[in-house]
Parts: sequence; C-alpha cells; structure tokens
Amino acid sequence: MSTSFSRSAHRRALARRPFLAAAAVALTLGSAPATRAQDAPDPAAGGALILTSADGTVTAPAMRLGSDMNVEVTGTVMRVKVTQAFRNTSKQWMEASYLFPLPEDGAVDTLKMVVGQRVIVGTIQRKQAARELYEEARAKGQKAGLVEAERPNLFRSQVANVAPGETVLIAIEFQAPVRQVNGEFALRLPLVAGPRYVPPHSLSSPAALRDAARVTAPLATSNAGLNPVSITVHLAPGFVPANVISPYHRINVAEDGPSARTVTLAAGAETADRDFELRWRSASADPTLALFHQRLADTDHQEDYYMATITPQVHVKAAEAPAREMVFVIDNSGSMGGGSMDAAKASLLHALSTLRPQDRFNVIRFDDTMTPLFETSMPASAEQVALARSFTQGLEADGGTEMLLALKAALADPDPGAKGVRQVIFLTDGDLSNEREMMAEIAAHAGRTRVFMVGIGSAPNTYLMHRMAEAGRGTYTHIGANQDVLARMTSLLDRIKAPALHDLSVRVEGATLDLTPTRLPDLYAGEPLVLLGKGTVAGAQGRLILSGTLEGKPWHQSVELAGATDSPAIARLWANRRIADVEAARWANEIDGNDADEAIARLGLTYGLVTSQTSLVAIDKTPARPAGTPLTQQDLPLALPKGWSMEALFGQDRAQDRPAAPLREDEARLDLPQTATGYLGRIAQGLSLLAGGLASLWLTRRRRTVKGSRA
Repeated sequence: MSTSFSRSAHRRALARRPFLAAAAVALTLGSAPATRAQDAPDPAAGGALILTSADGTVTAPAMRLGSDMNVEVTGTVMRVKVTQAFRNTSKQWMEASYLFPLPEDGAVDTLKMVVGQRVIVGTIQRKQAARELYEEARAKGQKAGLVEAERPNLFRSQVANVAPGETVLIAIEFQAPVRQVNGEFALRLPLVAGPRYVPPHSLSSPAALRDAARVTAPLATSNAGLNPVSITVHLAPGFVPANVISPYHRINVAEDGPSARTVTLAAGAETADRDFELRWRSASADPTLALFHQRLADTDHQEDYYMATITPQVHVKAAEAPAREMVFVIDNSGSMGGGSMDAAKASLLHALSTLRPQDRFNVIRFDDTMTPLFETSMPASAEQVALARSFTQGLEADGGTEMLLALKAALADPDPGAKGVRQVIFLTDGDLSNEREMMAEIAAHAGRTRVFMVGIGSAPNTYLMHRMAEAGRGTYTHIGANQDVLARMTSLLDRIKAPALHDLSVRVEGATLDLTPTRLPDLYAGEPLVLLGKGTVAGAQGRLILSGTLEGKPWHQSVELAGATDSPAIARLWANRRIADVEAARWANEIDGNDADEAIARLGLTYGLVTSQTSLVAIDKTPARPAGTPLTQQDLPLALPKGWSMEALFGQDRAQDRPAAPLREDEARLDLPQTATGYLGRIAQGLSLLAGGLASLWLTRRRRTVKGSRA
C-alpha cells in the first residue's frame, strides 16, 4: 500500500520547528565571548577569515585576497600546494582563522606560513599539544600558525598576531590518489564547503555544540567576486593524455612535452562556489594494471611501500541480470534547492524507467522527516512505477537533512538470509555533520545490502559519499549538473546490474605486506581496486596475487613486485588509508575509541600527517605583538555553492535574515597569485584595501545576533 503524503502539511509542520542547518548553529552561538579559550565556541567560515579579539571588540576585518592551487599529477598520484593570501587592513592586531575543504583521501603533510618577512615551517604534534603551543605563543604575542582537521575533508588554519597592514601567506601541501572509472581518470579539488545540517539530537552536550560550530559558516547573499581561486594542473600521467576536459569550468590546455599537459582556468580566476574537476583518458588503450613503489630507508631500518591499481574489464559480458530489490533514497532537504533537486529528481526518474517487472523496489524521500512510498518493497509493475514517478515529480526541497532515519529504513531487510541482489541508491549532497552515525549504521546493519551513493550538486560531501559506499560495498558517482544526469546514471545502472569481479581476496607470495583496505569490495565494470601495502621486501622479490570470481568462474591476476614504478608518494597514502581503516573499525565497534585515537595519533606522528589526533603548528619565537595590545575578531561570508537556493535552504523569511555582504565591484577586482614566475610579486600587486562596506557587514551581523538572542 502507498503511504499518503502531503507536502503542504509537511511544510506547516516544518514552520513549527527550528531549522537547524549548520549556519543556524553559528547564529545560536553568535553571542558567545570572542576570547579564544581552549573550549570556547569557534564558528568557522569556509574559506573565509575569522578575526579574534581578547575583549570581544569588533573592528574592520582582514580580507582574503584569494587562493592559488598548483597541482602536479604524476602517474596516479597528485601533489597539491594550496596558497592562500590575506591582508590585515585594519589598525589592530589580528588572529585569522579559516575553514577549507580538501579531498577526503588527501594526506595533509606540510604547512608554511609567511607573515611579513618571516617564513615559518610547521611541525606535526599531537592535537592537544599543538593547540597548547599555539595558545601559549598567541598569548605571548608571537606569530604562530596551526592546522587542524575538523573532518577528514575539512581543515582549519589559524594565524595569530598579524600586525596592522601585514600580508599573510599560508601554504598547505597534500597528496591524494587520482581516480579512475571506465578507463577515464579524474582529479577533484573541493573549493567550497557547503553549509552542513546539524541534527538536533546530535547537539546533546557543550562539546557537541562546539563541534557543530566548527563546521559552520556565515553565507553571503551574493557570490560576486567572493573567494576567487586560480588553478594550474601539470599533468604527467605516464601516457599521452587525450580528451582532457573540465565539466564545470572553462580551461586552457597546453602541451608540455609528448605526454604532458598544462591546464589552467580560462578566466584566470573564478569564484570558489563549485568544485573543480579534471578528466582525461589514455590515447592508446585503457590500462588494466599499475604498480608503484617507494622505499624509505635509514642506517638501521628499511621499509617498502606499494600501490597496486587493478582495473576490471570495462564491459561485462552481456547476460540477463538477476532480479533485484532496489531501494532509492532521495534527499529533498533545503540544501538540495535549485539545480540539485532537479538533478536528483531527473536521476531517480531515469532509474525508475530501467526497472523490470521481475524487480522489486521502493522510494524513500527525506528532509528532516522521512516518508517511504511503500511500507515494503513492491513488484515493479507499470502501475507501481507510475505511482513512484508521480511521487518523485511532486518533491520539493525543504527542511533539514535527517539522513539517518532514511538510512535505517533503507537498510531494513525483510529477508536478510536471502541470496538475491539487494541494492540501495542514495541521491543526496550529503551536507550534514553526523557522518560517524551514518557509517556506524551501515557497519552494523548493511548485511547483504550494497549501498551506492550518488553525490548531487556542485559541492557534495565526498568524504561521506565515499565512506558510505565503501562501508556498504558499493560505489560512488557524482552528478554535478543536469546535463550529467543521463550519462552518469546510465553508466551507474549498467555497471551495478552485476559486479565484474566479486568474492575478492589478495595474497602476497615471497614477501610480507601489510595491505589496506582489509575488506575488499565487489568490483564493477571499469572501477579499479587500489591496494596499498607496507613491508620489508628484500630485493623487491615476490608477487601480489588477486583472486575472485569472474562471470561465475574462478579468476586471478598477479603482478611482480620487482616491476613496480618508483613514486615518492606511496608511504603517506598508505598511512592515510590505514587511518581510514582504523576509523571504520571504530564505527563497527571492533576497536575501542581511545585505542583508535591512539593508533591514529601514532600514524599521524610517524608519517607527518594532519589527522583527528595530530596537527601542524608553526611558531615564531620572536614576540611581535606589544604586550597589552588586544586581538580582534570578525568573520567574512562564505560563497553559497553554485546551484543552491538561499530560500530553499533557510526559507524565505530566514533567507532575508542572512548576513547581506556582497562585495562591491571595486572590492572584487583582485589579482590572484599565479603558479608561474614572480609569484610573490603578483601577490603584492594583488593586494587591495577594504575601504567600504565594513559598517554594513558589522551592522548586519549585530542585527543577526540580536534576532538570535530574541528567538
């Protein structure tokens, strides 16, 4: 039986409860003291600057001049340097704090800070120790920098004691693997952190409130000229790249040798309101196997690290796919307003059109409530599919993002012992703060269900998407715009009719390697398995052997360790992947929380990585700020991800209450640093002062705070 569903009644119910989007949490905490005590709330602006005052005084803010990203792609690994330039335009000493997104599998290992004429290099410390060192230096008036991980794909940088008129440069470096699907390679650079919904049940303690505040941001009513970014990619994949495209940005591509390309933004710089993606293919044949090696050695010890990428065939032998139970879960929360909702609905409508009479299905929609179309999955008859299409077409974006209830409903398997195929397909932007609850639910109750994540929009939470798909032994697909829907959904639905390889296992002969991931997923057509291993391999002898089932028959493939290509990036990628394994064990209650924290801390310290338990801290020992001179705090607005709707996110009334801080045209004309020659000179040329608009921004923030205190 279908469940009755009234959107008008639902909207009336929403009007009677607070909308706890992440930005609303920042509003709730906006009246907190501005002093930066260890446990003080610390609202963050994604890519925006926060200026801290010891006495809470608010004056002119500093201005972020822009970001420059220099990307080196070698084989299947990218190394990225992110440089962000700030200038303190006020007459007061400032502390700068900003939140920025990075790839969820990026390993952050370097911090360099340039303040005035000083260059300060960061070191890895345990998180608490790094925070204490930073706070001590801050109190003494010393220039200091700190980089902390708020989430695996969200990092915070802070700079203390910036003098009036000084320019601050922050350079952060990370590396990450390049992704490959169906013979196509891709890198993705997150450029904007979308506002994250904070479920009310997660705000159960002061610590939870502080955590929520650290992933929130004020929003600008206009993105014009806000948070500009320039990007240069030096592409050397090891073969002649072909079909080099960026689906969401206009680019220029120049040859830099027979098998290398240099890619830049055609506009020079663009507003950081959507993620950057670059795709390319091999001009010859799609590779099926790649093996890379790194050796770390000193006088007493030697360690070998390997990365193997095994890609199954792009096309699976045509055969009648078995009958399946498919549960489609669609996010219609406020963050999906605008183009994201259209893309999600179009994706679901296409998926419904592929159902066969022998299949069973259900549709579950969620915002801060949840409604299944049927009480349990139903046969995909023409009548039931038509009902589902009507249900889908009537959805509107509204409310919060309570995904957990929808996930529980989707994983509820009426026949967990059955041998048939059961697949759950999520269509969402994933912008929420309670990721751990989602992963724990899949680890505990996935059973035979496979979970496939479809990230919708210009800036989805890719960390959540990849980890949910991995925990559910499925895959992740991104749909960035409406024009992507047909191609991406067709490809996904074709691939998941049946796995190309399943029942996978791996072993190493002639050597001992600590391999990750420890739990191997099913592999679908054209989707590679990336294995990372650590051990001591004498003379690089031995073989790595992967076994499984292909088209119902036993299958295996092997690679000689001696044939690996040297790479300088494998050790830290292995460590970053091992950290993800520890977190997965925590979600599955296979390891105590304290033991997990200690294991992550040891990995972070050993390999020099920013983790949930380690941070990068840089301190200039020379006092800079005169004793007794206060610091000042102000936060600047974040660009709303492209395609999002302010009205759908907050409602018409609440949208009008958001801080109205569009940049004037003269404020938006900023020269960005380039990754070519003369970088520092170009930064100096690009500096401009914030001469106007400050009073309006301050008054708007004060009005928001007053409204928040009256609510």
